[in-house]
Amino acid sequence: MIDPTTRTRPIAIAHRAGNQLARLRAAEDVGVDYVEADVWLHRGRLEVRHEKTLGPLPVLWDRWSLAQGWAPRFDLAQLVQSARPETVLLLDLKGVNRRLPALLLETLAEHIPGRPFAVCSQNWDFVDAVRHRPDVTAFYSVGKPWQLRALASRLDRVGRHSVSIKSSLLDAATVRAIKERAAAVVPWRVRTPAQVRQLLDWGVDGINADDLALLRDLMTDLP
Repeated sequence: MIDPTTRTRPIAIAHRAGNQLARLRAAEDVGVDYVEADVWLHRGRLEVRHEKTLGPLPVLWDRWSLAQGWAPRFDLAQLVQSARPETVLLLDLKGVNRRLPALLLETLAEHIPGRPFAVCSQNWDFVDAVRHRPDVTAFYSVGKPWQLRALASRLDRVGRHSVSIKSSLLDAATVRAIKERAAAVVPWRVRTPAQVRQLLDWGVDGINADDLALLRDLMTDLP
């Protein structure tokens, strides 16, 4: 579990960097605290991708892109075997298939037994399925206003776990309220140095960003 009181700088999370090998290596070279990857259970395989499937059609889609669905797909076993031993993966569990957490644990036990990792999900039941493990840092992800409204009661029930939250849902008062119950507050969809400074002024414990240069600056230049 994250303990911000023992840290000398903000937590740096490389958003989606584990979804591609080139991005994984770049994030590892920067030395971020966590490399995030999106994990889906699809047809019995734990696939690592942000794109969604399109029913029976052989297409993967994201908000601004389409990709061929019949090409070989990166999977979790390939990711964990490719990551350096010191890399801590933050696995964002996607979808609604209830078998995903158990298969995730099986895969990690097979390929990297005993190595610490982190999970996050907007499906909080997925987080609940693994948060009890001593090798896991659990993040409850919040991307919608209704999830933010439900967060306090969930944390009161499960204890002081960490929160990953869409930056547009935050202001100074909201950060203070979450930190009363959470081990750490780390916003995502952070894109500019000015946004980083504002969020840090509000009291967040780290930054989750796509821009590796922004994370490098967070780790070295920002006070």
